[in-house]
Amino acid sequence: MGIEARERRQPWILLAPALTSVTLLLFVPLAFIVVYSFWLRTATGADQVGFYLDNWQEALGDPFYRDILFSTLRIAAITTIVCALMGYPAAYFIARSRGNKAILLLMLMLPFWISYIIRTMSWINILGVSGALNWLLQTLGIIGEPIQMLYNETTVILGLVHFLLPFMILNVYVALEGIDISLEDAACSLGSTRWQSFLEVTLPLSLPGLAAGGLLCFVLSAGTYITPLVLGGPRNAMFANLVFEAVITQLNWPLGSALSLMLLAILGGLVLIYNHFLGMAQLMKGLG
Repeated sequence: MGIEARERRQPWILLAPALTSVTLLLFVPLAFIVVYSFWLRTATGADQVGFYLDNWQEALGDPFYRDILFSTLRIAAITTIVCALMGYPAAYFIARSRGNKAILLLMLMLPFWISYIIRTMSWINILGVSGALNWLLQTLGIIGEPIQMLYNETTVILGLVHFLLPFMILNVYVALEGIDISLEDAACSLGSTRWQSFLEVTLPLSLPGLAAGGLLCFVLSAGTYITPLVLGGPRNAMFANLVFEAVITQLNWPLGSALSLMLLAILGGLVLIYNHFLGMAQLMKGLG
């Protein structure tokens, strides 16, 4: 009986360090945020401990927060679609190339070696009034004076696509690598054209990778803070910027906690839906 008890405890003993880390670094901070969201910010600037629904009523009922939340989800959806349209051909090219996959994958990974903030701010030197693109257009005589290209929604989406496109390409590439290329040849031998074999065989089999890349792009873009701060204007703030404004600028931790939990609930719901229909295995392959 003692041996059986030890055998039952052994997996938990082995998992104890990981479970402890996850509990202390994830669940405990999240519990603090949940508790904070029900506190009340007083006029004196102090937090009043208790169970109040004022923050949730403001976060859920104020049209200002609701409009920015919808705008954030719309920008995330557009970014995801653009990444899919641009990333699938690139992933297909890498997966079907011969002899130079390692070089192509290395080039794909190079942006991760540079800080995300630096990559985002580089667009200022490209699209700014005195940036490279305006200089080129003026030099060619296409425009007479600089054009304001920064600080709008299009620039925010451009910066997000620049940041997230490698994630989409990697996930689709992993899915395409798992498809036996002889299936396409078999479809062609049965009378299909290359385009038909792609539509009927390759594309359906690669959809899990496309869905995993889409989930990553949507979640990361919806929760981003730096890109709209650097490349967006006052009217292009996203929901994460509201959380930052509430917590850092206004020092209103209870309201910021409620706002962050709102976004977490929506994105967490999307992850649960994805996990229900497709599972997390494909996503883990892309991240690995």
